[in-house]
Amino acid sequence: MKQRSALHSPGRMTVLAALLAGLSAPVFAAPGGVVISQVYGGGGNSGATYKNDFVELLNTGDTAVTLNGWSVQYASSAGITWQVTKLPASVTLAAGQYYLVHEAAGSGGTDALVPDTAGTIAMSATAGKVALVNSTTALAGAKPVDNVVDLVGFGSTASYYEGSGPTAGPSNTLAVLRKNSGCLDSNDNSSDFVTGAAAPRTTASDRVSCSGVALPQPIVLACPGSVGIDVGTGTTAPLRASDADSIVNSAVISKGAVAGISLTGFVSATADNRTATANLVIASNLPAGTYPVEITFANDASQSASCTVNVAVTGSLTIPQIQGSGLTSPYANTVQTTSGVITKKLGSGFYIQDPQGDGDPNTSDALFVFGSPGAANEGDLVRVTGTVTEYTPNSATRSFTELKDVSAVSVLGSGYAITPVNIDLPTELSHYEGMLVRFANPLTVNGNSYLGDRGELVLASGRRESPTNRYRAGTAEANALIAANAQNMVILDDGIFTVPAHIPYLAADKTVRAGDTVTDLVGVLDFGAIGGGGGWYKLQPTQAPVISRTNPREDAPVVVAGNVRVASANVLNFFTTFTDGTDAWGRTGQGCTIGNTTSKSNCRGADNMTEFVRQRDKIVDELKAMNADAVGLMEIQNNGDLTVGYLVDALNQAIGAPTPTYAYVAKPAATGTDAIRVAMIYKPAVLTPVGGALSDGDAVNNRAPMAQTFKLNANGARFSLVVNHLKSKGGCGGAGAGDTDSGDGQGCWNATRIQQAKRLFNYFIPTVVAAANDPDVLAIGDFNSYGHEDPIAFLTDNGMVNELERFVRPNGMPYSFVFAGQSGYLDHALASSTLNPQVAGAAEWHNNADEPDAIDYNLGDTADDPYVNNPFRASDHDPVVVSLNLAPVFTDVTASVKIAPGVLGYNRVTGKFTGSVAVTNTGSTALAGPLQYVLQGLPAGVTLDNKSGDFNGAPYVTVPGASLAPGATVSVGLTFTNPSKTTITYTSKLYSGTF
Repeated sequence: MKQRSALHSPGRMTVLAALLAGLSAPVFAAPGGVVISQVYGGGGNSGATYKNDFVELLNTGDTAVTLNGWSVQYASSAGITWQVTKLPASVTLAAGQYYLVHEAAGSGGTDALVPDTAGTIAMSATAGKVALVNSTTALAGAKPVDNVVDLVGFGSTASYYEGSGPTAGPSNTLAVLRKNSGCLDSNDNSSDFVTGAAAPRTTASDRVSCSGVALPQPIVLACPGSVGIDVGTGTTAPLRASDADSIVNSAVISKGAVAGISLTGFVSATADNRTATANLVIASNLPAGTYPVEITFANDASQSASCTVNVAVTGSLTIPQIQGSGLTSPYANTVQTTSGVITKKLGSGFYIQDPQGDGDPNTSDALFVFGSPGAANEGDLVRVTGTVTEYTPNSATRSFTELKDVSAVSVLGSGYAITPVNIDLPTELSHYEGMLVRFANPLTVNGNSYLGDRGELVLASGRRESPTNRYRAGTAEANALIAANAQNMVILDDGIFTVPAHIPYLAADKTVRAGDTVTDLVGVLDFGAIGGGGGWYKLQPTQAPVISRTNPREDAPVVVAGNVRVASANVLNFFTTFTDGTDAWGRTGQGCTIGNTTSKSNCRGADNMTEFVRQRDKIVDELKAMNADAVGLMEIQNNGDLTVGYLVDALNQAIGAPTPTYAYVAKPAATGTDAIRVAMIYKPAVLTPVGGALSDGDAVNNRAPMAQTFKLNANGARFSLVVNHLKSKGGCGGAGAGDTDSGDGQGCWNATRIQQAKRLFNYFIPTVVAAANDPDVLAIGDFNSYGHEDPIAFLTDNGMVNELERFVRPNGMPYSFVFAGQSGYLDHALASSTLNPQVAGAAEWHNNADEPDAIDYNLGDTADDPYVNNPFRASDHDPVVVSLNLAPVFTDVTASVKIAPGVLGYNRVTGKFTGSVAVTNTGSTALAGPLQYVLQGLPAGVTLDNKSGDFNGAPYVTVPGASLAPGATVSVGLTFTNPSKTTITYTSKLYSGTF
C-alpha cells in the first residue's frame, strides 16, 4: 500500500484477495503522499464550463513536499505514447494543499482557469490515463511502472489503472474526482473516484487535512507590490508578516539584493498570531531603473513565505511620451511618473489628460490609471506614479495603455477644465484613447444586442455592411471593406461594468433601433471587454447622449402589389415543448428530439409557459401584419405537424375570421434530424396545394428543405415554393476541411453550405419541377450565407435570380440580420429564370434585426422587462416578402361575350333535361381557345352530365372550336340529370384557357 494517511483504512484482506489485488494492477509508492485528486478532459468542448483540460494534485500528507523534477503525463486509453507537462522546479506543496495543472484549451467553454502551471496536452473527455511521475522523462509502454508516483485510469476503456478497474466515465461536463476532497486512496481507481461537475482547486484554495491533524497555518505577508520614486528622493516601505500558530522570527532579502536597497529594523513577533515588522529602505542615491526585490520571512516552525516588491526609480514623463505613437507604449512594464487633469472617475480607476498635449495627432494625451485617486476629484491636476502596462481583454486584438500598481497620487491644483477634442469616424481611435472627445458628426446605431446585459450600443458613421454581403469573400473589395469597418466603430457604454439596474437609452416606445442616430456625443474614450467577446474602444459619456429615431418602425412590410404575396420568416426556435419539460398543453415530463434522442435539454426557445405565450403572441402579430398568402417558416419545433398546427390555430384565432384564414402544409416524408425544421403555411382561399409536400432527407441536410407546388385559385397559375435552412455559421467544433472558420467572413461550415446549395440546385429543385410539371420555383429561407458568399454565388451563377439584389439593393443596403455591429442578409428569395419575370417586387420588413435582444419574450435576462405585445423583436431575423404577378393559365372573358341560354327540353325516355346555350363574341378581337363555359350555382341535386370537369366547385364544358372570332357565335350543348325536376338556374361564366 502507499505510505500515506487515508480517511478510512481498508479492512484486512485474505491472502487470496491480496494476491488477486496485487495481480490486477501495480501499487505505486507516493513519497510524501502527493496524489492525483481530479482529472478533467472536457475543457473547451460542447457544453463545457471550463475552456481547458486540467489535472489536479493534492498533498495528502502532514508535511510539505517539494516536486523538483516531477511531471504530469498523459496517454490515451489504450495508448503507449505518453505526453509530458513538466512541473516547475520551485513547487513545494504544503500539507493539504492542492495544485492545478491546466492543459490544452478547446474552442468552447466560458470560464478561463487560473492554474498554478500550464501545459499543452489535449486529453480525452471520456477515457485516458494520467500519471504523476517523479521524473520529466516520458514514460514508455501501455503500463509503465518505474518512476510512477500515482496513476489514474479514467473511463471504461482505460487499459491501465490502479486496483480492480478504472474510474467511471467522465464527459464534456463531468470530471473524475477522488473521494473525500481528494484524500481517499485505497489504490483502486474504480472505488476511489466518482464523477461530478469539474471543480478545479489551486494552491490558493482552502487546504484539507487528510489525517484529521490540524494543518499548520501559513505565514501571512503584507508587502507593497511596487514602490515608485523619483531619482534622488529615496523612501522607506513598511513590511509585515504574521502566523496564526507560529512566531515569525526572521526576514532577509532572498533575491535581487543591490547596493542602495536594504532591509532594516526587523522586529520579531512576540507570540503566535502576532506581527513581525521590517522596513525596506531605498536610498536616495539608487540609480534610475526597476529592481525586483524578494523578501523571505520565516518562523519557528521551519516555514517560510516570500513576497516580491518591484522598486522603480524614475524621472517624470508626459502622458503623450508614455502613450507613444504606436499601438503599445514604448515604456511598457516600467515605473513612471506623470501628471494630468482627472477627467472622469470610472469603475476601478480614473482618467487623466495632459492639459496642453503635445500637438501630435498620433499620440494620445490621456491615460487610464488603474487604482484609487484617493482624495483627488475630477478637475484636479494630479501627479501619479505607477507601472506602465498594456491591458488586453480576453480575445482582444489590441491592448490599452494604462498605469497600474500606483504608489502615489498627489494633487497639484484644482479647477481645471479639459476641452473635448473633435473627432469623427472612421479613424484610428488609439490616437485618442483615454481622451475627452466629441464626435462632431452624427453616429448611427449599428448594434444593440448587449444593451440589456452590458448597457452597450455599437456606433459607426453610417451603417456598416458585412463585407461578404456586398462582395465575394477574399476579393480586394471585401478586404478593403473589412479594413474600413475596423476603423468605423465605437461602443457607447453606460459607465457601469455590471448588468445595469435599468436598461439605458430606450425611448418611450421601449426600443432603440439599429439605424437610429446619436448626436453631439461627448465622453472619455475608454477601452475594455465588449459584448460578444474581445475588446474595443468604448465611449463613457460625460453628457447624456441624444438619440434620434431616424430609423422608424414600419407597422407592416411594404412591397409592390401582385396577385400572390409570399414570405419567409425565421421564428427563432418556436417550440411548444419548453426547456422545463412542460408543454403548451400543460403536460409535464416532455422532451424534444434530436436524431434518436428525446430530452428536455434538446428543447430551445421558451423556458416555460409564460415565456411561450409572450413569444407566440409576437410571432402571431408578425405573421398577421405580413398578410402573406404563403409563408415559409424556419426554426419551428420538429415534432410532426403539432407545433405548426398550433401556430396556425393561434394565427387564425387572432385574425378572427369566421372561416380559418390559414392552413399548414402537411409535413413531407423527411423533416431532418435536428430539433427544428422548416414548415409552410398558406391561405386556402388564395392558393391550392398541388400534390403533397416534398423534401430532401439527404445526410447533408440535417434540416431538410421542403417544397410545395401551389395553384393560384384566381387564374390557375402554378409555382413551387422551396423553404430552406442551411447549416449555421457558428460552432466550428468537429468541422473538417473547408468548414473551419478561414477568417474571410463566411464563418464556419461554409463547405457544407456549398454542398447543400449544390444539392438544392442539382437534385431537389429538378425533382420539384418534374413533379409539378412547371418550371416556376421560388427558393426562400435562412441560407446562413450573406448575399455574395459562396453558396449564394453558386445558385446565382447557375441562373437563379437574387430578388433582394434586384429590388432592394438599388434603394439601399439589403439586410435581415445584425451581428457584431454589421448588417447583412442571411434570408433570401431566389427565383428560377422562368419565375423571375413574374416577380413584381421584394422587400425586407425590419421588425426584428434592428431591435434590441432585451425587448424579446425572455424573462429574467435583464433588470427591466421592456416587453410589449407587438410584432417587434419576434425573432432575430427579418422576414422577406416577395410579390408575384403570376401569368394566368386562364382568364375570365365573360365581359366580352353575349350568352343566350336556350330552352331546356325533357326527354321522357332518358329522364334527362337537354338544351344549349349560344355564346357570341361581342368584342373586336378573337377569343383564344380553349374556351370553358362554367355553370355556377346549380341547384342541389342537379348534375351536368356532359361536363368536361369542375372549376372551384362548379361544372364546366369545353366550348367547341379553337377560338371565337369577333361577332361569331358558338353553341354549347348541355345535358342535366334533375330527378326532383326543380327549376334549373345558374350563373354563366366564360374563361379562356385551361383549368
